[in-house]
Amino acid sequence: MSSNLKIVNVKLVLLGETTTGKSSLVLRFVNNDFQENKESTIGAAFLTQKCRFEDKVIKFEIWVTSGQERFNSLAPMYYRNALAVIVVYDVTKAVTLDRAKSWVKELKRQANPNIIIALVGNKIDLVQPYEDESGEYGEYGRQVPTEEAKAYALEAGLLFFETSAKNGDGVRDVFVEIAKKLPLEHIISQRRQVDNSISAVQSALMLRV
Repeated sequence: MSSNLKIVNVKLVLLGETTTGKSSLVLRFVNNDFQENKESTIGAAFLTQKCRFEDKVIKFEIWVTSGQERFNSLAPMYYRNALAVIVVYDVTKAVTLDRAKSWVKELKRQANPNIIIALVGNKIDLVQPYEDESGEYGEYGRQVPTEEAKAYALEAGLLFFETSAKNGDGVRDVFVEIAKKLPLEHIISQRRQVDNSISAVQSALMLRV
């Protein structure tokens, strides 16, 4: 990878009900790996992955939060200062979409107003299409219709994806589309201003010594 490429650090957080596959999505993206019997995350987990985008390298600093209710109060500590959040639900469990909507409401109320939010329906590998005797098509196992979730995402101003962490379908697309939405030049400019301010303070302190 060329040393001339700008590296942009991007904090990204995953939220969602327990067992929706948040950690599995990240492991698929970071290591291209899937663990069939992975235990639920306790507290939070942290991973990083670099993604080349145009003339820049985005280094995703990924926090995976626990979906267990006793850890919910800690979530703001993780999504504070995040540039993007992935809210995950399980397409085979309608209740997990309800919880995802609650997370979206909280983010809209408390997070950075410019934060990028992606709604991700995971576990599409558990859905099996079928055709009944009348020629109507349906899907065994699915409790959240794609169109219902997509319509909600559109109304709420979210990115929308369906994925399978197990076989990898759609996983990379989530992170690539988030990368495309990031205001990279603005992020770089803001951080340059912060660095300049720190340098000015350090120089002033050195002059006083």
